[in-house]
Amino acid sequence: MNDISGLEKQYKALDWKAPMNNEEAIDASCLLTFPYDYAENPAEVVIDTDEFTAVCPWTGLPDQGTLIITYVPGDSVIELKSLKYYLFSFRDVGIVQEHATSRILNDLVNLCKPRSMTVSLDYNVRGGLHTAVKAEYSQES
Repeated sequence: MNDISGLEKQYKALDWKAPMNNEEAIDASCLLTFPYDYAENPAEVVIDTDEFTAVCPWTGLPDQGTLIITYVPGDSVIELKSLKYYLFSFRDVGIVQEHATSRILNDLVNLCKPRSMTVSLDYNVRGGLHTAVKAEYSQES
């Protein structure tokens, strides 16, 4: 005979939820820059990774996707190792995709003061739905 109440307890244990908006775990203090000495010849910098991971705040399951950062530097350039550590700090954060994209854009704009920047976060399909989010910044705006 099956113990239905025991099975219900097991399913409830799977219904874990990450704390919503636990963004204080995101470590923007590790981000570094170095001087960009070619401001008279603006270059477009493109950084991408298919290893971005955060946590769904409702299910606790990992959200994974491809992150693309495109920017035209002002006086400084983002140091890549520090960027990797910063992105890694999202790993256990319960954050919706739209907030993650905006948070990354805001942190990076505050860090390096670019002429322009676009952050695109293209999440893997989950539950049959595909989500891609883009946030943009321009000095003119």
